[in-house]
Amino acid sequence: MKTTRATSRPHPPARKRFGQHFLERSWVEKLVNKIDPRETDTFIEIGPGRGAITFPLAARAGRVVACEIDRVLAASLDARQLPNVSLVVGDFLEITPEQLRAAAADATCLRVAGNLPYNVASPILFKLTALYRAGLPLVDATVMLQREVADRLLASPGTRDYGVLTVLIGYAARIERVLQLPPGAFRPPPKVHSSVVRLVFREPATVAKSPECLALLTHSVFARRRKTLANALLGYPHARPDDLAEWLRGHGIDPARRPETLAIDELVILANDLAALAV
Repeated sequence: MKTTRATSRPHPPARKRFGQHFLERSWVEKLVNKIDPRETDTFIEIGPGRGAITFPLAARAGRVVACEIDRVLAASLDARQLPNVSLVVGDFLEITPEQLRAAAADATCLRVAGNLPYNVASPILFKLTALYRAGLPLVDATVMLQREVADRLLASPGTRDYGVLTVLIGYAARIERVLQLPPGAFRPPPKVHSSVVRLVFREPATVAKSPECLALLTHSVFARRRKTLANALLGYPHARPDDLAEWLRGHGIDPARRPETLAIDELVILANDLAALAV
């Protein structure tokens, strides 16, 4: 194990505009053990903050690419001059695959870790799936989220929490909850409980011919989630069959079902047919 270690120096304060809540030391070891870094791993860390996760990751992994939006925190982290940590300063939502590849020295496998700002957690999750589709060699992502967001990721069809996030992230990754944290695990403590989830990226059993069409269909029908599926599909803006009820029956789906009851594979099948109709 490498002996990378942080030196003691004053910490920059948490900044509300970036949704910063820093993890207490006693919880850091639990989280890093769940991440399980290896010497052969290259990590992308989202929001390293004061380096609470960065330093133990760097001690156990081969390389860490730390992406930080806060320039003050980035400068503090950069001053540590850790030999296997490279810094990308900027909004993770705007960082390109090319930037990440370059910072990771073209590693053939990448893992992700991070304590995600709760106000942009969902966009970051969508960004990760977009990076995976763009060919970035992501293996998994172990990230901390508001517990309610984790519940939505893990929801089953027909439940209240099942929705757009469940479908579109679940299409790209297998998801598991690996840790639960109380508000007291952070400073300053947030007003919510937190969960750590692991996304394992993989090709789905039923492949979407057009991920854009799948996303559009999912957003359209879940905007009318309490209507029958035949009525909810009227919100889909592109080409669709004249007789939606008959078209659904042709796919073995009762048109009286509600969108929230459809499994991910069923939505993919419908999206593939709608994509073909739109050509």
